[in-house]
Amino acid sequence: MNAVHTEKAPAAIGPYSQAIDSGTGLVFVSGQLPIDPATGAFPQGGVAEQTRQSLTNAKAILAAAGLGLENVVKTTVFLADMGDFAAMNGVYAQFFSAPFPARSAVAVKTLPKGALVEIECIAAK
Repeated sequence: MNAVHTEKAPAAIGPYSQAIDSGTGLVFVSGQLPIDPATGAFPQGGVAEQTRQSLTNAKAILAAAGLGLENVVKTTVFLADMGDFAAMNGVYAQFFSAPFPARSAVAVKTLPKGALVEIECIAAK
């Protein structure tokens, strides 16, 4: 296993890696909060802006592993409010094209730092 790291995404806020290259052809990207790595803050706005930032962070980490969003085979979207699903989905659709990755979307009680969304993914080399 090898850790994947880039300064173009926020540093891990705990004892975990931004991503792990498993050495078996899969890269596992940790859940990405909508933290702008330049400011350390969430973007202004709501779940749409936060979704955009979370996916931008994931894209940067994938790039550090030599991959792109077209390599993503599975995502998991964690929402603080399932009422935000449509807004999240609208932005999500701007980042992925057919064949779309498999996806789960779940509502959770709370997310770190009060985020509205967190997104993790698995990519294949």
